[in-house]
Amino acid sequence: MSKTLFEKVIDREIPANVVYEDDMVLAFRDIKPQAPTHVLVIPKKPIPRIAEARPEDHKVLGRRGRKSVGADAIRVPSRI
Repeated sequence: MSKTLFEKVIDREIPANVVYEDDMVLAFRDIKPQAPTHVLVIPKKPIPRIAEARPEDHKVLGRRGRKSVGADAIRVPSRI
């Protein structure tokens, strides 16, 4: 299976203006921002759909939200 756009960003195959990174998430500026501060926060572990999240995924899903606090606009992409 080929990599998704977000997997390529995480692997640095596609350039991004990274504003935050830890072992669970990567946050980068949107290339077409809808607000002065528009940051995408994506999990490093693929979670195709929230309905498919496992109990252990609660840490990354909660972290994604906490790292987004303070942004004027938040778009949470899925990694499909």
